[in-house]
Amino acid sequence: MRLGERAGLKPAKRLREVFGDALLALCRQNPRVVVLDGDLANTTKTLAVRHEFPERFFNIGLAESNMVSIGAGLADCGFVPFITSMSSFLLCNAYDQLRLSIAIAGVNAKVVGSHGGITLGKDGPTAMAIEDFALMGGLPTFVILVPCDPASMHKAVRATAEHVGPVYLRSSRVAMPHIYSEDNCRFEIGRANVVRRGRDVTIIGCGLMVATALDAAAMLAQEGIEARVVDMHTLRPMDRQAISAAARETGAIVTAEEHLLHGGMGSNIARVAAQTHPVPMRFVGLADTYTDSGEPDALLEKYGLTALDIATAAREAVAAKR
Repeated sequence: MRLGERAGLKPAKRLREVFGDALLALCRQNPRVVVLDGDLANTTKTLAVRHEFPERFFNIGLAESNMVSIGAGLADCGFVPFITSMSSFLLCNAYDQLRLSIAIAGVNAKVVGSHGGITLGKDGPTAMAIEDFALMGGLPTFVILVPCDPASMHKAVRATAEHVGPVYLRSSRVAMPHIYSEDNCRFEIGRANVVRRGRDVTIIGCGLMVATALDAAAMLAQEGIEARVVDMHTLRPMDRQAISAAARETGAIVTAEEHLLHGGMGSNIARVAAQTHPVPMRFVGLADTYTDSGEPDALLEKYGLTALDIATAAREAVAAKR
């Protein structure tokens, strides 16, 4: 069954393509925006910017550390640099420069990591970014954004540009269904969105797992379990109020992320819940392992990131509060 079909969501194109469209629109509106690329413009979908604004597009080649340093320098000169590459290459190869030149300095640079998670499929574990939330979470001053559909990606790109300071924006190769309409998508940094109401349990997801959570909620509703679904599109600053309200009002929380459980979204949500309103919790994400190469749907099933897995976790959390 197609992602989002149980929840009645409409299919969409790949999120990286939506990012490319949104970035081009931003460049047309803001002449200070420049794009740095690691020789992957066709992969990250920044190619249209190169064609329309060649003077504002810099292909640094396979030299991520240099690219981050150059981007930091451009930010110091008053530009708004979007530093783009595949997440695994950009973050792992240039972490020292991200820390020193951007995070500690607090410059107004934007880091866009494409191909987040495991759904790039056959490219294999060397290209899969399954630790990017943990890596960027270790760099104070960085805002961390994880949009979940086309409309939220458009809003996230704009919010990234408007925020003054370092931002990490996660993109994805996989197609994500429409959760929001273009004219009805609230995207405020640090404020989560409730995309489904429910009283029995709250499922908090980000990125791909928001649509998956909605599918799980549709399955649970057939059993009489009404699940609230929250889109935690900002991992830092995290919406503590939304987490506390979910715990207090539904009495149980499940987190779902296309990322390692260690150092991921769920661990930070658990910390907030423990501090504000402790409740039974379950965590859906990657265990302490790298993944195989394969078709995206097969990988999600093998590593426990499906609507069935979320529904099972929700049942356990509901049972635990009784």
